[in-house]
Amino acid sequence: MLPRQASGNVTCPATPNPMPKAAALPAVKTMPDPFLYLDMKTRVQSKDEWYQCRQPEIMKLLQEYQYGYYPEHSQETVTATRSGTKLDISIAAGGKTAKVSATLVLPSGTGPFPVVIAIGGIDNNAYTKVGIAVVTFDYTSVAADSNSKTGAFWNLYNGKDIGVLTAWAWGFHRVLDGIEQKVPEIDAKKSGVTGCSRLGKAALAAGLFDTRIAVTMPMCSGVQGAGPYRYSLSGQGETLENSKSGAGWWTSSGISQFVGKSTQLPYDAHTIVAAIAPRAVILEQGASDQFTDSKGTATVTFPAAKTVYKWLGVGDNLGMAIPSGGHCDMGGYANVLPFVQKVLQGKTTDRNFDDLGSWKAMPEAYPWAADPGVPKGT
Repeated sequence: MLPRQASGNVTCPATPNPMPKAAALPAVKTMPDPFLYLDMKTRVQSKDEWYQCRQPEIMKLLQEYQYGYYPEHSQETVTATRSGTKLDISIAAGGKTAKVSATLVLPSGTGPFPVVIAIGGIDNNAYTKVGIAVVTFDYTSVAADSNSKTGAFWNLYNGKDIGVLTAWAWGFHRVLDGIEQKVPEIDAKKSGVTGCSRLGKAALAAGLFDTRIAVTMPMCSGVQGAGPYRYSLSGQGETLENSKSGAGWWTSSGISQFVGKSTQLPYDAHTIVAAIAPRAVILEQGASDQFTDSKGTATVTFPAAKTVYKWLGVGDNLGMAIPSGGHCDMGGYANVLPFVQKVLQGKTTDRNFDDLGSWKAMPEAYPWAADPGVPKGT
């Protein structure tokens, strides 16, 4: 076991070391209690304890079991150059170098503007016309969407047991570094990240691993994103099993031991979302999405994560958007814009981003929220 760590008046329970294997973890059919430590007996008692103890433990277990261990940015040297709307970022680590290039789409005016960093395309005009810059980069040049281990990330970290979603997340972060260095028209402290489908999974990882990001916008992200592992309520029935079989490179090998045993995962999608708190997250799922589990994301992941956000006193920082369109309908970006403007520009909105439309939350999927033993917010 790791030594107990004290911070102020909070003493953290020890995190098992090594981390337990799937066979040693109990099967939990409902969404796991996010307030319950990995020792399976100690529960969070205060907000300070959540931030100082439980959130770091969640970050470790997510890296152990899903993403792979994120590279130490302190070991990297990042330099950027700019020519007009082209931004080139050079990253050196361990005697090797890699390059990431981004394209700047700036609103009219002088700024500094908030920014959304996007992969896979976004409705640029919807954002630039309200004074939000859009920056895009070629995620395939960061890491190929395959098991080939090619691209800028693997130039530096070849041989590491890291999922491609984490590699793409790293690309978001290095682009943000370049913006900080060379784009004074952008206020890098007011940044969002987005992508759709597998790129939405990557955007969620990007928000998770970099606290500079103010709003995380995973669109139609599904399993290994905001879609629950334990519930499949709509779409094509995306599961851990078929996603790992079809694109095993998205995540590290750590999750392979849970194939056929997803109820033994000590977390679910709500845990990932909750670990981003107090920073903002807007989940988007097209009501007519035929592929990813919109209903499960809206009625299970969202309200389960919302319980944590509310308990931390930041309930307004987590929203759900369910436009009528299908998978990765470009109109989804305009649909979430009022939430993004609230976070990045301090705008007010009358839109209720807790509205699930014709769907209803499924409290039976997260029974710990009604358990008297669950800590109460103060």
